[in-house]
Amino acid sequence: MRGHIKLRVVNITPVRDAKRRVIVHLKRSGPSSTHDVAVALAVSDVAARQHLSQLESQGLITGEPAAIRGRGRPSVLWALTALANDLFPDRHDDLTVELISSIRTTLGEDALQKVIEARTERQLTGLRRTISPKGSLRERLEALARQRSAEGYMAEVVEGDDGALLLVEHHCPICDAAGACQLFCISELELFQAALGDDVSVRREQHLLSGNDRCVYRVTPR
Repeated sequence: MRGHIKLRVVNITPVRDAKRRVIVHLKRSGPSSTHDVAVALAVSDVAARQHLSQLESQGLITGEPAAIRGRGRPSVLWALTALANDLFPDRHDDLTVELISSIRTTLGEDALQKVIEARTERQLTGLRRTISPKGSLRERLEALARQRSAEGYMAEVVEGDDGALLLVEHHCPICDAAGACQLFCISELELFQAALGDDVSVRREQHLLSGNDRCVYRVTPR
């Protein structure tokens, strides 16, 4: 491929000891003042403020002025950001795989296919609002990549050695589900084809589930 593919990954610095206790406290108690955190950790306000400041710099917490009565310096209430959710156990992937298995076992493969087809139709409706059919191939592909990135696929458009345009997805947020049901990957290819238009051809060249580091789609004019 021409150029370098940059892998954009959000790194979360490991949170240990006192800072982990701050995170757990905010998760359990909700928005808290610096003093509340100090009491919960049995440390001084100064020490609590240091921990909170470091967690804020990591993007794990945010502080908002609290409503106060009378005169005085506004207090700050600290709360977790969405990024902090990654520090807690999350079994949504397991649940998705279990649901796929349950549909397949209880209702059959045809029912599972209908569910995935309905999902694909909803996705296509959204993409058609985003991708202008009058745009150039590059413009349509860039619009698709932006939408896929918003969905967690870390997508970008690059140019291959032969000048062809490639849609590269560095991450698959539904990898476990796709591993349990290949229909997801089949419908994805059909989705791209339908969204980009009949005047182009879409072919998958690399596939995460086949052992590659990413999914790569070659998109060329017909």
